[in-house]
Amino acid sequence: MKNPNSESLNRRNFIRAGAVSTLGVVALSAVTSDVLSAKPLTQVVPAKEGIFMIGPMEGYSPQIGTLVSMLNYNRSTIINSVKSMSMEQLDFLLDPHANTIGALVMHLGATEKYYQANTFEGRQEMNAEEKKIWGAAMELGDEGRKNIKGNNAQYYIDMITEVREKTLKELKSKDDKWLLAIDPEWSKEESLNTYWKWFHVCEHESNHRGQIAFLKSRLPGAKPGKE
Repeated sequence: MKNPNSESLNRRNFIRAGAVSTLGVVALSAVTSDVLSAKPLTQVVPAKEGIFMIGPMEGYSPQIGTLVSMLNYNRSTIINSVKSMSMEQLDFLLDPHANTIGALVMHLGATEKYYQANTFEGRQEMNAEEKKIWGAAMELGDEGRKNIKGNNAQYYIDMITEVREKTLKELKSKDDKWLLAIDPEWSKEESLNTYWKWFHVCEHESNHRGQIAFLKSRLPGAKPGKE
């Protein structure tokens, strides 16, 4: 027998769907109107101070400021993730093929150091002095497992903070034209610009933040994960 409430239920679902659809159209129209009436990027008001504000920042050109706001957010999550960890936890090796959390944090600094050399100085590789400090962290693997250990959390935070301070100082002297410029050396197969390089630094931290979270969940005595 047909459920006497089914017709009413279907009608309510139809009305609800129509309302949502209408709301979507109205919202889209509002967004479209806002976009069309928006000021050019060069006139955008810098974002207020705060780690959750993504957008142009005072002291930087508009697109560089937006990039910096994302770099800042990612870095804050890395520091918050490791700042309370013990040396033993930072040196924990899940298996013979894994990297330690300490090594991964150093790897973030090494990667950023390389992109500094490449984008600020036009070099295709680190110099001998940089490799001495960052080489094992750049390569990870056996070299990282062998050489990156025995340091507390503040050591790693200080290392990557020093690198970041140079990045921010250099970016203040650049403009959006520099950021959007195509690198002819890296673009022989497909166009690639400076913005992509620094976007990669940003996404690279996100990627390894996930690895760090996984390794923390496997530390001896860690509570069972909820995700």
